[in-house]
Formats: sequence, C-alpha cells, structure tokens
Amino acid sequence: MRTQLASALQTRHISNARPALSKAKFDWENPLRLDTLLTEDEIAISQVAHEYCQEKLYPRVLEGYRTEIFDKTLMREMGELGLLGATIDGYGCSGVSSVAYGLIAREVEKVDSGYRSAMSVQSSLVMHPIDVFGTQEQKDRFLPKLATGELIGCFGLTEPNHGSDPASMETTARPHPTKKGVYLLNGAKNWITNSPIADIAIIWAKLNGEIRGFIVERDNVGNGSFATPAIKNKTALRASITGMVQMDDVEVPEENLFPDIKGLKGPFTCLNSARYGISWGAIGALEEALKLARNYALERKQFNKPLASFQLVQKKLAEALTDAAYGLTNCVQVGRLKDQGLATPEMISMIKRRNCDVALKNART
Repeated sequence: MRTQLASALQTRHISNARPALSKAKFDWENPLRLDTLLTEDEIAISQVAHEYCQEKLYPRVLEGYRTEIFDKTLMREMGELGLLGATIDGYGCSGVSSVAYGLIAREVEKVDSGYRSAMSVQSSLVMHPIDVFGTQEQKDRFLPKLATGELIGCFGLTEPNHGSDPASMETTARPHPTKKGVYLLNGAKNWITNSPIADIAIIWAKLNGEIRGFIVERDNVGNGSFATPAIKNKTALRASITGMVQMDDVEVPEENLFPDIKGLKGPFTCLNSARYGISWGAIGALEEALKLARNYALERKQFNKPLASFQLVQKKLAEALTDAAYGLTNCVQVGRLKDQGLATPEMISMIKRRNCDVALKNART
C-alpha cells in the first residue's frame, strides 16, 4: 500500500516537502483568511461596498432607525456603484459572482439589516425574476433603470391570511372583460419591503388556479386602484420601509406577465437568491456586533482591569468570532456551487438557518 501511495504521489508530481514553520499572525478581523478564498475582483467589490457603507450609510442609520424614514437616494447611490442586481450580466449590471453579491450584503448589513433588506429585494426579488423569467422586452425595459436605482421595486407574495402558506394565496388575476390582452388583479399583500416607495411590483397571483407572476407599474393600472400604505411603528428593520399592497381591479397588460413560469417555482427561485444573501448579511451583523462589543470590553474598566481581560468575556468574544468565521466560509462554498449550477435549496436553507441562529445567539450574548 505504501508503495502504491508513493507511486501515485510521484505520478501527480505532489511534493512531500515539509512547509516551513508559519510566520503568519492571527488577524481577529479576518480569522480564517477569507481573502485567500476570494478572487481579486471579489476583494475589490467588497472594499467598494465597505467604503460606501461605512462612509455613506452609517451616518444615516441612527436617524433612520429613530424616525422610520427610508432615504430613497441611497438606492441611486448603490446603483451608481454597481451594487444592485450585481450578479446579472448586461443591462448596466455588474455581472459578478454569487460570492461577490454575498460580500455586498455582508457589508450593508454590518450597518443595518433594513438597508440590506431594501437592497436584497431590489436585486434578488425584483431584478432576478425579470432576468430569469422575463421576456426580452421586459428585461430591456425594466432592468437598466432598476440597476441604476431610478426605479425601485417590491415583491408581493405573502398575504394577510397566508404569510407562510403562499400556495393558499387569495390574490387573483383574470382576463379583462372588455380589453383584450389585459388582466385584472385583485387582492392584498402584506409585510412588503419597499412597497410604499416602489415604482413597480412583482405580484404573484392565481390565474385560472395557477400561480403566475406579473409586473405591475404603479403609474399604469388603468381604472383600478393600487394602494401601498406603510406599516408604521415596527420594532425591527425600522430603517427600511415596509407596507401593504392593496389591489382592486388593477389593470396589467399581457406584456407584463412572465410568459412561462407557473406555480411556486417562480417565487421560490427568487427567495432562494434572497436567502443566500441573508446568510451573508446575518454574519455581517454579527461581525459588527462583535466589533462593538470588543471595543467596549477593551475600553471599559472594572476592578482596575479592562473587561476584555476576564476569561468569561473572552470566551463570549471567541465563540462569536468562531461562529462568524465558520459562517462566512460556508457562504463561500455554497456560492461557488451556486455559480456552477450545483447548489440546491437545501444547502441555502442550511447556511441561512445556521448563520441566522448563531448571529442571534451571539449578538444576544
């Protein structure tokens, strides 16, 4: 067996030389050297997102949280940097990897989960379905303006009576009785990020009993009513704007219907993309919580010592750091598989569930 192994190694030209003793130094802000798993482009994109979020978003977050006011101009700012719909090729989008998209989500959520939610909805729940399910005319008409932030979109799936059971949705679409090539949408959606400020809405409704996707343009609903009242006094995600979508005989032209996708595969494909970004974002939030806690523990003194000198505090910080590092590594792996067409919804569920769990646990600790 030893001879066979030696022969195999020699055939593959694998060196058996021992590596020199490591002179590397541990960096608590990059504990498992995430940078060695990234391409040069991904590192550059992460840096651009980091600088924007720290310099432009961070100063706004406290006021936005207090007042529940979402500054629409930040969508244009993100668009100018190529952060919206970043994985899409063409139409003014950056065409980057899934890992790069995750790195963007991580940096945004280091500042605020609400900002990341707004960005994710625009990218994964509005632009993504248009790119994957839309006609060429729909892509040409909507994607460039969504990429720049000139248009803001929302995603209408959940309903007041069916939050976790979209298959039971009550929103319907039917052919207009007198206008050929026009559908009438009726129903309500709830807990919809961006809806009060959205120019377009991806609405999922039942047409002849099948779930179909429609692009609803706020300024083009015919004689129908399209209302998007905001949900106020939230206790979380306060800096993002959340609302309802109420539709009464909203007119949608046939050219705004996704032509081929039917059933829950359509919305769930979008949600998979968004959930992958959330798995990165949750760790970004944990990393920022860790940074703030570490700084406080170093500065705050008790018994003439910094809190950080006590082992119970060190244990909490070490566990948070470990979980964050593991979470990011898992995100990279699934992102690489995603771009190779090898990722499954179960994989994304695993990393999202795990990363959200450890982020909550350690932040609370």
